[in-house]
Amino acid sequence: MNLLKEFSLHDKCSYLKDKEQTTHYKIIENASAASCQAFIERGFRRFGKMYFRPICPSCNECKSIKIDVYHFEFSKSMKRVMKKASDIKSYIQTPTMTQAHLNLFEKYHLYMQDKKKWDYSPTTAQGYYNSFVSGHNDFGYEILYYDKEKLIAVDLIDILEDGISSIYFYYDPDYAEFSLGKFSLYNQIKYAKHSRKKWIYLGYYVKDCPSLSYKAHYKPYLTLKDRPSEYEEFEWN
Repeated sequence: MNLLKEFSLHDKCSYLKDKEQTTHYKIIENASAASCQAFIERGFRRFGKMYFRPICPSCNECKSIKIDVYHFEFSKSMKRVMKKASDIKSYIQTPTMTQAHLNLFEKYHLYMQDKKKWDYSPTTAQGYYNSFVSGHNDFGYEILYYDKEKLIAVDLIDILEDGISSIYFYYDPDYAEFSLGKFSLYNQIKYAKHSRKKWIYLGYYVKDCPSLSYKAHYKPYLTLKDRPSEYEEFEWN
């Protein structure tokens, strides 16, 4: 593992109105799966070669959250979602970038900009590559979802020793009726159960942010206590 750069940035909060955020970044070349897991366990997220987490001095609303796979049980409504989407095909592979990826990514974000007022600027091919293809090493994957020959969703994940870290998911809004976000998460949980992985790391839960508060629906779950450094022990409650 080679730390290329480390810095912090102060900006408008991405999750809560009228708040500001401070984010700590590490740019790492050739991180191992073990190194990635050590960061994820301590509240970092990974985009490409960049590992980051909020370190806001006056706010601790961003809670790292993970699903307890072993004790998770699928409800009847979850099983209905899986049954409805059962004809959708999926394939797992190392992350790639095609024009179909870029077109779908753009379509999804324009939809979310209109539906949920997300801030969005068009993503370049280089920007997409840096965020979702670079830095995957031997633990990063994408799950591609297809309706026949048409790419309709992309789920980016890291498969670690003790669990799966969800990185990012986007889908074709024309297929909203299939609840593809839920479907992809249920597939992660099924894979983790089959592979005897303990956790699904879901990133951050923020109670008052609708885009993140839904994560508390997936029980049982644990949240990370405080903000341990990579050299400190950590505790999930």
